[in-house]
Amino acid sequence: MCSYHTPVLLKESIEGLNIKPDGIYVDVTFGGGGHSREILKYLTTGKLFSFDQDVDAQANLIEDDRFVFVRHNFRYFKNFLRYYGVDHVDGILADLGVSSHEFDVAERGFSFRFEGKLDMRMNQSSDFTASDLVNNYSTEELFRVFREYGELKNTGKLVRAIESYRKSQPIDTIGEFKEAIDSCVPKFKDAKYLAKVFQALRIEVNQEMDALKEMLMQTPDVLGQQGRLVVITYHSLEDRLVKNFIRSGNFSGVVEKDFFGNVKTPLKAVNRKVILPSDEEIEINSRARSAKLRVATKSEK
Repeated sequence: MCSYHTPVLLKESIEGLNIKPDGIYVDVTFGGGGHSREILKYLTTGKLFSFDQDVDAQANLIEDDRFVFVRHNFRYFKNFLRYYGVDHVDGILADLGVSSHEFDVAERGFSFRFEGKLDMRMNQSSDFTASDLVNNYSTEELFRVFREYGELKNTGKLVRAIESYRKSQPIDTIGEFKEAIDSCVPKFKDAKYLAKVFQALRIEVNQEMDALKEMLMQTPDVLGQQGRLVVITYHSLEDRLVKNFIRSGNFSGVVEKDFFGNVKTPLKAVNRKVILPSDEEIEINSRARSAKLRVATKSEK
């Protein structure tokens, strides 16, 4: 079994799913299998479908007749469920955190703590890497990535530094990338700054925001009546999308009304306030620090 992080907000996410022993559930972010294993504990004749595009996740597969693993991006989960003859499910869980395994394996290129190729592909069969991005994106494209996904204040300076460096040599490794942007990194805040820069690259390489939007848009069709959606996010960009979609059924957050003034929303928030990890969990598992959990149920027609 590969080394993956301890599941974040495990108790709260299982409670949010409100699991029925004979129900059908989907874990769209299998990873190390922690949440999936916990869901299976509550099922008798039920079924669990788990998705992950990372080939390394297959090392954690569960031998159980109630369990089906699909090695694909969760943006396609509705089509794959239909392939298995499933039109509606009782619950969908998404833990959007990057696994410890992906961060801790140097050759995956996710972490600035290691030397290695500037890669960052969650789907290793993809041809597009973070190195391709920093070497080939235009000024406008680079600016968009770091402004939108890194929310950096000195985006212009960062982009100019990358463009200046790549004129003399390609940026292929983590070390070369850090060297290229060294003049942009604030003193004594280097780890926080680099975390934002690497986050921006990772989101763009893996099309994370587009995939999340596509997944969320499918949930009202896939959930059965009183079905539950449970999503754990780790940064403001993801959380804003999830919060807005639950609130309004779209990503702007603007609630639409029908001719009679009734609010048109496919989902309804179960918890009025976002669920946060306890101080005890954060002390045990530092990766839980930025986690936020939102629970929604399908609106009654």
